[in-house]
Amino acid sequence: MEFLPDISKWIQALLRWGHVFFAILWVGTSFTFNYLDNKLPKNLKEENIEADGILQHSGYYYKLTRFHGAPQEVPKNVIIWKYTSYLTFLSGLALLIMIYYMNAGILMVDKRVNANITPLVAVLISVSSIVASWIIYDLICKSKLINYKVIFPVLLLIIGTAISYGLTQIYGPKFAFLQVGIILGSIMTMNVFFVIAPNGKKIAHASINKTKFDLNLSLQAKERSVHNNIITLLVLFIMLSGHASFIWLYKYNWFILALLAIIFGTIQYYVNLKNKKESN
Repeated sequence: MEFLPDISKWIQALLRWGHVFFAILWVGTSFTFNYLDNKLPKNLKEENIEADGILQHSGYYYKLTRFHGAPQEVPKNVIIWKYTSYLTFLSGLALLIMIYYMNAGILMVDKRVNANITPLVAVLISVSSIVASWIIYDLICKSKLINYKVIFPVLLLIIGTAISYGLTQIYGPKFAFLQVGIILGSIMTMNVFFVIAPNGKKIAHASINKTKFDLNLSLQAKERSVHNNIITLLVLFIMLSGHASFIWLYKYNWFILALLAIIFGTIQYYVNLKNKKESN
């Protein structure tokens, strides 16, 4: 049938649509909750409530409450936002395999950059760099370094810049740029899978069973959520940069990434800080 010349192209088109759709849902909820965390007025009257307020949307009013820990009564069907993250990651992974890994010799390897890289090695480096980046980031987050408000982001920036530079010495410029976005997006999903969602589940389980839980579970989940929020603008820019070749074809594209990380990170940090001050 002529309208189905290649089923793989239809699959790719649907995956691209799904990846963007799920990403919109994920980013939307992430930005909304971070905004509410910073914007909700503090409640100093009730011991178990940190903040509350009224939200108006589409002609309706909603009462919002953020508890200190967990409410006294938690329904068994409590909603934990995680599936939009997983679906974004899985659709992106499918696209990565179908488009790039299966065509690594054309889309990943550039003999002008590195003549010694084979398609298989290129794929293995891509996978290992994702895993290694998560391990390094997670270990730093679990160390005392996370308590240093300046050292922590500067260290991550230095490591990220070193990884970006290394990738530009291995891959063609377009995929090197994209791989950085893949690493950051994967870290965001792993934050949800390994920290945010499990901690939320433990808190909900403890509340339902009337048992105490460590408040650090909430703090850890919130830290990773804020990291995701700050990373988001850079990831979105990188994912769209495939349509702007002048960016990734620049000789010092790794330096451009470092500058963008500083700019977008500062913007998001300032917005969060501004909203937080206005709510106090």
